[in-house]
Amino acid sequence: MITAAGAKRLLLKRNKIVEARNLVLDPKFGPQNAFVNDTSRYLAAQCSRRAGKSNGLALRFLNTMEKHPGSQCIYLALTRDSARDIMMPVLKELNAYYGLKCTFLESKLTMVHPNGAKLILLGADMSNFIKRLKGRKFPGVAIDEAQDFGPHLQSLVDDVLTPSIADYEESWLALTGTPGPVPQGYFFEVANNNRFGYKVHKWTLLDNPYMPNPAAFIEDLKRKREWDDNHPTLRREWKNQWVLDTQSLWIRYDEKVNHFATLPDIKPHTWTYALGIDIGYKDADALALVAWSDTSKDTYLVKEVVTQKQDITALVNQIKALQKDYEISKMVIDAGALGKKIAEEMRRRHQLPVEDADKTKKQENVGFLNDALRLGRFKAKSASRFAQDSYLVQIDWDKSTPDKTVVKKFPHSDVIDAVLYAFKLSPAYAYEEQKQGPKYGTKEWADAQENEMFENAQKHFAELAEKDEFLREMGIKD
Repeated sequence: MITAAGAKRLLLKRNKIVEARNLVLDPKFGPQNAFVNDTSRYLAAQCSRRAGKSNGLALRFLNTMEKHPGSQCIYLALTRDSARDIMMPVLKELNAYYGLKCTFLESKLTMVHPNGAKLILLGADMSNFIKRLKGRKFPGVAIDEAQDFGPHLQSLVDDVLTPSIADYEESWLALTGTPGPVPQGYFFEVANNNRFGYKVHKWTLLDNPYMPNPAAFIEDLKRKREWDDNHPTLRREWKNQWVLDTQSLWIRYDEKVNHFATLPDIKPHTWTYALGIDIGYKDADALALVAWSDTSKDTYLVKEVVTQKQDITALVNQIKALQKDYEISKMVIDAGALGKKIAEEMRRRHQLPVEDADKTKKQENVGFLNDALRLGRFKAKSASRFAQDSYLVQIDWDKSTPDKTVVKKFPHSDVIDAVLYAFKLSPAYAYEEQKQGPKYGTKEWADAQENEMFENAQKHFAELAEKDEFLREMGIKD
């Protein structure tokens, strides 16, 4: 039971935080203030980089925790590392600056308010993170980096998080992020097309009063990158505009060119199958089965299996299950680091004929894959994991150089590497179309046969002459 003195202390703490919040809500920062004070149950913030979005979320959480002692709030980012790196420094800065006396459980990525309320930071890559959310109640939930969550975001919102905020009258669920490289998906529909009942807030670094001379920063960036005002990355990341930015995508899948529904009927010919295997330790294991025939230049991704946190036996069973359904001619595996021991065990103990994947010149191989995608020589179903991941994995232009392409660590794809290993075995990797000869029995066919016999005869007599010359030089023949 809380005593009168204890209640007074809690009230003083409450007033102190409310006062701190009012100090932070600078009247010059209207767009962020509107987001922080919005009482809508469902809201979204679409911002450029360096706009102050994370600070706005942190302030919403502090305000909610203050109103609901002993409660739990959830901040969800794409990965555990990104959740820690994005939100934890902001929370610590606010806590220190305003003397809030919150405590931080670093190993659990949790901030504990003096009134017992907790803010828990989670990453969508954490094992069983869905189970940690189901069946619990939260007054405030936010999904950050929403543009990178892929096609499962709507299910996460509707089936998992929405029920979790039903127990609080003033509860809220926020989606926040920056425009992605492909203008589609749940966050795009929410933030750009005002769908699904969200109150949407938008602002850029130009609205951030704590950003020193942001206009000059953007101009310097344009000169450094040699961008004009219409460059898609500039428009997306710094002007907060949705625009197709294929130059930022590592893999250039295009549904209009690369989607297929079913494999073509090529009877009496057969398909050749190759399996790419990417081994995960922290990440998932991924299997990618591709197929091609000798009648076409096209290669198809016909099957993919992505599994988190499984042992070698489970992985082997998945491969053997594929062998029952497909006549796999080759298997290539990532034999780097941990994969080397696994590959050896597969060969010796399980009699799987896996070969070590050639991981050299990876970016060059990606170039071949992108060229095959551009020409329609590599195909995958639009709902495949490979296709969906291709819309998410981006080049990190801040770290890339003219002679080296660096890919952002997050979002990460488990299946793209497996596809690359198998694709390199396929004719689409370096396909040369065979020349079609003239039709049998025609004059053109007869002339071609005559020319071929003449060339073969010339070659034969040249070889005989070369042999005679050699024998004479050796003194074996006069």
